[in-house]
Amino acid sequence: MSLWKYANPSEFMRITGPVLPVVWVLAAACMAVGLGWGFFATPDDYQQGSTVKILFLHVPAALMAINTWFMMLVASLIWFIRRHHVSALAAKAAAPVGAVMTVVTLLTGAIWGEPMWNTAWAWDPRLTSFFILFVFYLGYIALWAAIEDPDKAADLTAILCMVGSVFAVLSRYAVFFWSQGLHQGPSLSLDKQENVHDVFYFPLIISIAGFVLLFVALVLMRTRTEIRLRRLRALQEMEAHA
Repeated sequence: MSLWKYANPSEFMRITGPVLPVVWVLAAACMAVGLGWGFFATPDDYQQGSTVKILFLHVPAALMAINTWFMMLVASLIWFIRRHHVSALAAKAAAPVGAVMTVVTLLTGAIWGEPMWNTAWAWDPRLTSFFILFVFYLGYIALWAAIEDPDKAADLTAILCMVGSVFAVLSRYAVFFWSQGLHQGPSLSLDKQENVHDVFYFPLIISIAGFVLLFVALVLMRTRTEIRLRRLRALQEMEAHA
């Protein structure tokens, strides 16, 4: 059985229809447990006090802001290579989700940074690369809206996605590239000594799982909507030429 059969719009709609409600339920459960546990059942940090609890929003949102762009890159490459419309529509559907995640990251980072750095914003390498990534999200969304031909829009936005991937990489690894930045080191690492304490680690992992599932649910829902809109436009064009 070929994996590419799921790139067929009808097959995609058939498979994702019953899956979507399950993903929504799992996303809601993980977010409720992770955020509830993190905000209400963890102690204050000895240095940062209760401010540290914003990490349960900030870290998952930051991870999704970056990885959404990488998902868009993979979908765009599939569009270029295989010309599967579902992959192009999935990339289009993911962009607003990634943009919102980036805004949440920037806002929660500003709230977290104010008491830690005595400023809500600094031109720190990671903050700056995240802001540029947000601009790329806006440009990607605007480019889709500006071009009427969907195939041409998919081609041009795919190129933009490849260029913007540079800043997605910088956003992910800026704390390693520029050690002199204000931004703290990673909260999660393969090195256990660099991880947050276990009392924060486990609810953070559940929160991240909730954000991932929320992303999947939103992208599936929006992709299904894009497929329906594409079908509607095709019917309208057929009626116009009839």
